[in-house]
Amino acid sequence: MKRIESIFHISVIMAAACLWIHVFCSPVQALESGSYRLLSVSETEKIVLVSRISDQKKFLLDAADVIITINDKPAEFKDLILFTIAQVQMDLRRIRRKGVNLDGRASEIAISNPAEKQAEGEN
Repeated sequence: MKRIESIFHISVIMAAACLWIHVFCSPVQALESGSYRLLSVSETEKIVLVSRISDQKKFLLDAADVIITINDKPAEFKDLILFTIAQVQMDLRRIRRKGVNLDGRASEIAISNPAEKQAEGEN
Protein backbone atom coordinates (compact mmCIF):
# COMPACT_ATOMS: atom_id res chain seq x y z
CA MET A 1 0.00 0.00 0.00
CA LYS A 2 2.85 2.39 0.83
CA ARG A 3 4.36 1.75 -2.60
CA ILE A 4 1.10 2.70 -4.37
CA GLU A 5 0.82 5.93 -2.32
CA SER A 6 4.43 6.75 -3.13
CA ILE A 7 3.89 6.23 -6.86
CA PHE A 8 0.74 8.37 -6.71
CA HIS A 9 2.61 11.23 -4.98
CA ILE A 10 5.40 11.09 -7.55
CA SER A 11 2.84 11.19 -10.37
CA VAL A 12 1.14 14.24 -8.85
CA ILE A 13 4.46 16.04 -8.42
CA MET A 14 5.48 15.26 -12.01
CA ALA A 15 2.12 16.47 -13.35
CA ALA A 16 2.43 19.71 -11.37
CA ALA A 17 5.98 20.21 -12.65
CA CYS A 18 4.88 19.67 -16.27
CA LEU A 19 2.03 22.14 -15.85
CA TRP A 20 4.36 24.73 -14.31
CA ILE A 21 6.85 24.33 -17.17
CA HIS A 22 4.09 24.66 -19.76
CA VAL A 23 2.58 27.78 -18.20
CA PHE A 24 5.78 29.68 -17.44
CA CYS A 25 8.02 28.56 -20.29
CA SER A 26 5.60 28.81 -23.23
CA PRO A 27 6.37 31.58 -25.67
CA VAL A 28 4.41 34.67 -24.76
CA GLN A 29 2.22 35.99 -27.53
CA ALA A 30 2.49 39.71 -28.09
CA LEU A 31 -0.74 41.11 -29.45
CA GLU A 32 -0.34 44.51 -30.98
CA SER A 33 -2.66 46.93 -32.71
CA GLY A 34 -2.24 50.39 -34.19
CA SER A 35 -1.74 52.51 -37.30
CA TYR A 36 0.74 51.17 -39.83
CA ARG A 37 1.97 52.01 -43.30
CA LEU A 38 1.41 49.27 -45.86
CA LEU A 39 4.83 49.07 -47.51
CA SER A 40 4.37 45.92 -49.57
CA VAL A 41 1.58 43.44 -50.26
CA SER A 42 2.25 40.01 -51.78
CA GLU A 43 -1.00 38.61 -53.18
CA THR A 44 0.47 35.24 -54.16
CA GLU A 45 2.05 34.45 -50.77
CA LYS A 46 -0.44 36.45 -48.65
CA ILE A 47 2.34 38.34 -46.85
CA VAL A 48 2.37 42.04 -45.94
CA LEU A 49 5.23 44.32 -44.94
CA VAL A 50 4.09 47.11 -42.62
CA SER A 51 5.87 49.79 -40.61
CA ARG A 52 4.66 51.37 -37.40
CA ILE A 53 3.96 55.04 -38.04
CA SER A 54 5.35 56.24 -34.71
CA ASP A 55 8.86 54.76 -34.97
CA GLN A 56 9.05 53.21 -38.49
CA LYS A 57 9.71 49.72 -37.07
CA LYS A 58 8.98 47.16 -39.81
CA PHE A 59 7.09 43.87 -39.51
CA LEU A 60 6.78 41.11 -42.09
CA LEU A 61 3.45 39.40 -41.43
CA ASP A 62 1.60 36.30 -42.55
CA ALA A 63 -1.76 37.52 -43.82
CA ALA A 64 -3.23 34.25 -45.09
CA ASP A 65 -6.09 34.29 -42.56
CA VAL A 66 -6.48 38.05 -42.11
CA ILE A 67 -9.89 39.74 -41.90
CA ILE A 68 -9.88 42.81 -44.15
CA THR A 69 -12.39 45.64 -43.93
CA ILE A 70 -12.59 48.92 -45.83
CA ASN A 71 -15.02 51.44 -44.33
CA ASP A 72 -16.37 48.65 -42.10
CA LYS A 73 -17.26 46.46 -45.10
CA PRO A 74 -15.53 43.17 -45.96
CA ALA A 75 -12.83 43.50 -48.62
CA GLU A 76 -10.49 41.25 -50.56
CA PHE A 77 -6.74 40.92 -50.14
CA LYS A 78 -6.06 42.46 -53.57
CA ASP A 79 -7.77 45.70 -52.44
CA LEU A 80 -4.93 46.39 -49.98
CA ILE A 81 -2.58 47.60 -52.75
CA LEU A 82 -4.78 50.69 -53.19
CA PHE A 83 -4.02 52.02 -49.69
CA THR A 84 -1.00 53.16 -47.71
CA ILE A 85 -2.32 53.52 -44.13
CA ALA A 86 -4.24 50.89 -42.18
CA GLN A 87 -5.18 49.82 -38.67
CA VAL A 88 -3.49 46.46 -38.19
CA GLN A 89 -4.03 43.97 -35.42
CA MET A 90 -1.30 41.35 -35.19
CA ASP A 91 0.11 38.54 -33.12
CA LEU A 92 3.87 39.09 -32.90
CA ARG A 93 5.48 35.70 -32.64
CA ARG A 94 8.35 34.62 -34.87
CA ILE A 95 7.24 32.02 -37.39
CA ARG A 96 8.74 30.44 -40.48
CA ARG A 97 6.66 29.91 -43.61
CA LYS A 98 7.99 28.51 -46.89
CA GLY A 99 11.56 29.27 -45.86
CA VAL A 100 10.85 32.89 -44.90
CA ASN A 101 11.18 34.17 -41.33
CA LEU A 102 8.12 36.23 -40.43
CA ASP A 103 7.57 38.51 -37.43
CA GLY A 104 4.03 37.28 -36.81
CA ARG A 105 0.51 37.00 -38.15
CA ALA A 106 -1.90 39.78 -39.06
CA SER A 107 -5.35 38.95 -37.73
CA GLU A 108 -7.21 42.06 -38.87
CA ILE A 109 -6.55 44.94 -41.27
CA ALA A 110 -9.04 47.81 -41.22
CA ILE A 111 -8.91 50.75 -43.59
CA SER A 112 -10.98 53.89 -43.34
CA ASN A 113 -11.22 55.87 -46.56
CA PRO A 114 -12.89 59.22 -45.72
CA ALA A 115 -13.26 60.23 -49.39
CA GLU A 116 -15.23 57.07 -50.15
CA LYS A 117 -17.39 57.49 -47.03
CA GLN A 118 -18.18 61.07 -48.04
CA ALA A 119 -19.14 60.00 -51.58
CA GLU A 120 -21.46 57.31 -50.16
CA GLY A 121 -23.09 59.91 -47.90
CA GLU A 122 -23.90 62.17 -50.87
CA ASN A 123 -25.82 59.40 -52.70
